[in-house]
Amino acid sequence: MRRKTIEQTKSASRRRTRGRRKTPKSHSAKKTAAIHAAVPPPPGRGKRGEDGYLAYLLRQAQAATRLTLERALDELGATPPQFVVLTMLKAYPGLSGADLARVALLTPQTVGVIIRNLERDGAIRKTPHPVHGRVLQWRLTRRGKALLDKCRRRAMAVERRLGAGLNARTAIAVRRWLAGVAEDLSGEG
Repeated sequence: MRRKTIEQTKSASRRRTRGRRKTPKSHSAKKTAAIHAAVPPPPGRGKRGEDGYLAYLLRQAQAATRLTLERALDELGATPPQFVVLTMLKAYPGLSGADLARVALLTPQTVGVIIRNLERDGAIRKTPHPVHGRVLQWRLTRRGKALLDKCRRRAMAVERRLGAGLNARTAIAVRRWLAGVAEDLSGEG
């Protein structure tokens, strides 16, 4: 088998490009400038606003809400997923880690890390399930309830911002719509 030399490869490359029209540099520069000039609009405008898809707008709103909540909880040393876990344990004491993952909309692995951290900090404690001894149930401690109360005050400020401009009727309609979307699309309804 014969190997090509570098010169033969270069020569073959020149033959392939012969006769092709070169793009003038000015055209290339215009094209580059046009690419860099394409700046997406800020949230609330164009496809990121009323012209956007509902699914995208929900995701965009959720991302902005999560970032705002992260900043609000940061001073307390808590995260939004920890806040959700604490909230669900107050609402439904005795949930297992798997149940927490489902209701908190988190992966079991993430909930496992959250549970370890909250247990280490004394915010939750485990008890064995009365029937299924291998299943662990989680409950808030006094310390966990105090942390949840502090988090809740910060979260309520974010909630007030979310609901600003909505009258009571509209707020109820939005909550129903969001809950209905989740029920319909999750297949649990």
